[in-house]
Amino acid sequence: MKTIAVIPARYASTRFPAKLMQDLGGKTVILRTYEAAKNTQLFDDVFVVTDSDLIFQEIVSNGGKAIMSIKEHESGSDRIAEAVQHLDVDVVVNVQGDEPFINAEPLSQLIEVFKNDTGKKVDLASLMREITDINDINNPNNVKVVVDQTNCALYFSRSVIPYPREQNVGVRYFQHIGIYAFRKQALLDFYSLPMKSLEASEKLEQLRYLEFGKRIKMVETTHVGIGIDTIEDLEKARKMIG
Repeated sequence: MKTIAVIPARYASTRFPAKLMQDLGGKTVILRTYEAAKNTQLFDDVFVVTDSDLIFQEIVSNGGKAIMSIKEHESGSDRIAEAVQHLDVDVVVNVQGDEPFINAEPLSQLIEVFKNDTGKKVDLASLMREITDINDINNPNNVKVVVDQTNCALYFSRSVIPYPREQNVGVRYFQHIGIYAFRKQALLDFYSLPMKSLEASEKLEQLRYLEFGKRIKMVETTHVGIGIDTIEDLEKARKMIG
């Protein structure tokens, strides 16, 4: 089973433009993320996929592998699908470009899903973590997921799911952590399928997979990524690098 990591890397960012090219202890954020993905030794190959000549050159000039996006894309899945469509690969892991402090364990757990799925019934694997604070549960920026008895996703929503009409029935609430592993074919299918009403309403691309019958296996984790979304996050990261 050939497994690669793909790091989508847009230059523009609404909250923090050009964040991936910021200096982090003598290297750019995107280069540190690329090197961290390589250093996990989980992948047969690692690629950065970008719409930016600057980011492309940053990776290539430092001995890395990068792919230029040809088209404009609405979602990360679209960008990755275009990049991998001609690559000989079985499983593609999406690594966030703004998370230079990669934790190998949850990525390894996602890969294990496919190693154990001998019947090839799982199309995607992703992460979830339990949340108990009522503010976290109610926050629409925290995407929630409900699963069946085999931990396959039933639905994702920005709303509170399940709705707590009955108290004290042992419901657990899970926040979706947006790190994915895909079978290559699931990505290619996504690329050719139209956006339907559920995805359009919630603005959650993973709903397209569910609407078209794909199986998403959820892996519970306690992992919380350290992303760089603001200047303050960058300052914290610089202190961690030392």
